[in-house]
Amino acid sequence: MLHRPDAPIHSAAAWEGASLRNSTQWIHVLTPGEREELRRTLHRLRGLEREEITRGTHALPELRPTLSRLREEIHRGRGFVLVRGVPIEGHTVDEVAKLYWLLGLHFGAPVPQNGQGETLCHIRDTGADPKKPTTRLYTTRAEQDFHTDGADIIGLLCLKPARQGGVSQLVSSVRVFNELLRKRPDLMHLLFEDWYWHLHGSEPEGTPPFFQYPICRYDGVHLSTFFISWWIRRAQELPGVPPPTPEQVEVLKLYEETANDPALVLGMDFQPGDIQFLKNSVILHKRTEYQDWEEPERKRHLLRLWLSAQDFEDGDDFLRKGFEDDPRSVRAARERSEQ
Repeated sequence: MLHRPDAPIHSAAAWEGASLRNSTQWIHVLTPGEREELRRTLHRLRGLEREEITRGTHALPELRPTLSRLREEIHRGRGFVLVRGVPIEGHTVDEVAKLYWLLGLHFGAPVPQNGQGETLCHIRDTGADPKKPTTRLYTTRAEQDFHTDGADIIGLLCLKPARQGGVSQLVSSVRVFNELLRKRPDLMHLLFEDWYWHLHGSEPEGTPPFFQYPICRYDGVHLSTFFISWWIRRAQELPGVPPPTPEQVEVLKLYEETANDPALVLGMDFQPGDIQFLKNSVILHKRTEYQDWEEPERKRHLLRLWLSAQDFEDGDDFLRKGFEDDPRSVRAARERSEQ
């Protein structure tokens, strides 16, 4: 049965950026004891492969209660947290990546982010042309507009920030929906109908280069959002995809404009040792364009994890599946989500 809310959704995830900008409630600054535990753990992880690291063999008794509380905030609260103060100074990227991997295991199970099966990705400018349709925007300095990714939880750890720009911006997709419902209730049904999405060559052989899926889903309690506007617009260039109706064009434009409303957006400048975790079903994320440092050793560099959390009631089983289970699935198209 298709559910569609006809009234605003009231939940902790329906926050407004303006109300959080002068607050630190969404930031957890690691305590001296927590930092010391992570320093000891960094040394214990040396010489291990990431796949050898588990929560059971590398316990974090000092930090575990905090990680459990933060995960609950992601699961049933505002949908995101920022952890500040991970002791990365004096350690190699590989050493920090192993510690990050261990921390990520307390939130979910790492899943592949691209066709190469990478479960931990480096986010940095490679000099790729952002105008090429095959370029993933996270490998450039270009702006990425608000979108979702392909896992339950998205994690970013900052190794080095940009010289200028590169601000991470979040907006509640629940609040965006509420605002659209207030502005144009006559268009809301369109968000719950199937749209055409471009697969950018990630489809299995013999299957269409697109799939159909709604932007919003509602189970009577939870609103979940999947939104990558450029996938929708590029799908319109494919044979077999009908042109959008005037109402679809209008609601897509209105959705983007609302997501970018300054009153709704929360920005954060990453510092070295920051980790941002967000819940994909209720948070849209964006990165502003940035200017990098000239020196290679100072260039902006982040590490990303995509994590599956099977206990999240509003998780998307469609996104969790692979093409081996459902040829429409976007799992194999995850690598295109930043294009």
